[in-house]
Amino acid sequence: MNADTAIQLRLLDLQAADTALAQLAHRRRTLPELAAIADADRNAEAIHNEVVEAQTAVADIELEQRRLENDVDTVRTRASRDQARLEAGGLPSRELEGLQHEIVSLARRQATLEDELLDVMERAEDAESTLSDATKRHEAVVAERSDLEARRDAAFAEIDAAAGQRSPERDGIAADMPADLLSLYEKARAHGGTGAAMVRQRRCEGCHMELSGSELSAARSADPDVVVRCDNCRAILVRTAESGL
Repeated sequence: MNADTAIQLRLLDLQAADTALAQLAHRRRTLPELAAIADADRNAEAIHNEVVEAQTAVADIELEQRRLENDVDTVRTRASRDQARLEAGGLPSRELEGLQHEIVSLARRQATLEDELLDVMERAEDAESTLSDATKRHEAVVAERSDLEARRDAAFAEIDAAAGQRSPERDGIAADMPADLLSLYEKARAHGGTGAAMVRQRRCEGCHMELSGSELSAARSADPDVVVRCDNCRAILVRTAESGL
């Protein structure tokens, strides 16, 4: 294939535009904020589960506390009623003895319930503390994620603006290329990532390999309009005064 030397030189401009666009696309895919957002999502989900567990624990303890408080009130009411009957007097000895025994039993029951209630109240305080800590940590992760999203979006906007400038430039250069040369360039770029590369001091700048003996001889002897390719990376080799041939 033959192509005017000026057109071959323009391939370097096309490659520069494609390289810049590829670098921008790579940067967009590998922004540190993307990995950080994924980490924040995982942390937020894990801490959210902690929050739900803590909320459940608090609710269960509150239910237990209300039950014990109701039981204490019931025992107190019954003990007060029995004490009032005892103080009123006039009871047969057997009934009096039974009432006294019940009052003692109710006092023991009340003491046991109040001890249990005290323990539950301490557990409630611990559970509330655990819930508060988990909630604060979840809020912190959510805030961090929001900040990361803002930074990601700002980086996306910057990258997209740069790509928006490069793409028309790339399209304009490609439009001036002969169809067969552009097709060859695209095939070479699909093969090794580089469609065209300058030969500098007998070295392909695409793969950075020095031209071998036969390859070097062919590049030297080929007419300037002949399209030459690198045997290693298959890029179109653009020869200039810097090629050292």
